[in-house]
Amino acid sequence: MHVSILRSAVLATALACTSLAFAAAPPPAGAATTGTSQPAKHRGGHHMKLFDQLNLSETQRASVHQLFQQNFEQARPEMQALRQKRMAFDNATPGSAAYQSAANDLAQAESNAAHAQVLRQAALRTKIYDLLTPAQRTQYATLRAQRQAKMKQWRESHMQKRAGSAPASSAAQ
Repeated sequence: MHVSILRSAVLATALACTSLAFAAAPPPAGAATTGTSQPAKHRGGHHMKLFDQLNLSETQRASVHQLFQQNFEQARPEMQALRQKRMAFDNATPGSAAYQSAANDLAQAESNAAHAQVLRQAALRTKIYDLLTPAQRTQYATLRAQRQAKMKQWRESHMQKRAGSAPASSAAQ
């Protein structure tokens, strides 16, 4: 159970943080997809829209793209090692000593990977932020505050809807 939570944390961290870097490279003019074969609308999420609103220069976009590539290359060996530990765990027989050992190894590796990923992504975000002009930083802060307000409003609305439907779901049990 703990392993799946850690795996989810690593994935969520990676997805949340790397979207900042993906957002910097604009899709080719008139193209629906980028060179990554991933549709442009799925590559950066809200960060893609945010960077479009910041009007990054081509130099800034190129720098951000380079930073992302470097970050990815730094993470690659760790992710390969993690993949091997997952395979060892998946291939071990439940209940055996090898299974318990593989589970412990995987849990420790997932924990270490999550920690390293958060630190790597924090460094990446800092480097990207440092590329912004003072005006872009101000605009970035404003856009983030607006997004956070929208998310808070959505969460409150969502919780009200859930609270209204809670008695109906508990009656079915």
